[in-house]
Amino acid sequence: MRTTPREPSPRRYLLCPPTHFEVTYSINPWMDPTKPVDLPLALAQWEDLRDRYRALGHTVELLDALPGLPDMVYAANGATVVGGRVLGARFAYPERSAEAAAHLDWFRRNGYADADVRVPEHVNEGEGDFAVTASWILAGQGFRSSPLSHHEAQEFFGRPVIGLELVDPRYYHLDTALCVLDDVHDEIMYFPDAFSPGSRAVLQRLFPDALLVSAGDAAVLGLNAVSDGRHVLLPQAAVGLFEPLRARGFEPIGMDLGELLKGGGSVKCCTQELRAE
Repeated sequence: MRTTPREPSPRRYLLCPPTHFEVTYSINPWMDPTKPVDLPLALAQWEDLRDRYRALGHTVELLDALPGLPDMVYAANGATVVGGRVLGARFAYPERSAEAAAHLDWFRRNGYADADVRVPEHVNEGEGDFAVTASWILAGQGFRSSPLSHHEAQEFFGRPVIGLELVDPRYYHLDTALCVLDDVHDEIMYFPDAFSPGSRAVLQRLFPDALLVSAGDAAVLGLNAVSDGRHVLLPQAAVGLFEPLRARGFEPIGMDLGELLKGGGSVKCCTQELRAE
């Protein structure tokens, strides 16, 4: 386990403003249509995230929000990008299905070759269920993405894909239960109880020095975080993670995305990484 100060690497992220964000249906346990959304506050919190990325030296690209698609703010779900290749999403619920085409249109308009943009055959929800490390693509299943999408991703990206079974509906996507802290040195943090016994054993074997997260920090979506290899942007309510991250040489940065949490997402859900490598 590394404890010395780390160097961040510049990243390129795709974000979508919460212009039309609201909670009018429930497709995960966090969503309650009886709790109104403060849209100006949601926008201010999202702008703080966008501006923080830029202040840290990262590039932020913007995807236009479309009316009638209130969950587009959760841009991580729209695709997975590795080595400049784009595997699109195929959403499990019809409420979000039109988001997939909006994402792929953005890539085609922004210089990605047709041969590098794939419309998927099987259900996957982008970086909601795909997490990229140096050695593997970790792939969640159990609530949204189909296990058939794991083979599809492996064939398309040419990287080994490790399937992980999610068993707690509160952690319906992999990015609510696991976060890649250092994608050069295969370092992660995760909440063990979100996974099946077999998947916990796999994670222990692959990542014996992983940071294990408590139930309390997981329950505020503390794992729905983004790391550039040094700075870790995470929900500010995950107070138990700050010192363990500092002890490993990271710099945690607490973010308040409380309004967006009403839809079941936080920092990572709002952030799709555009990986050139």
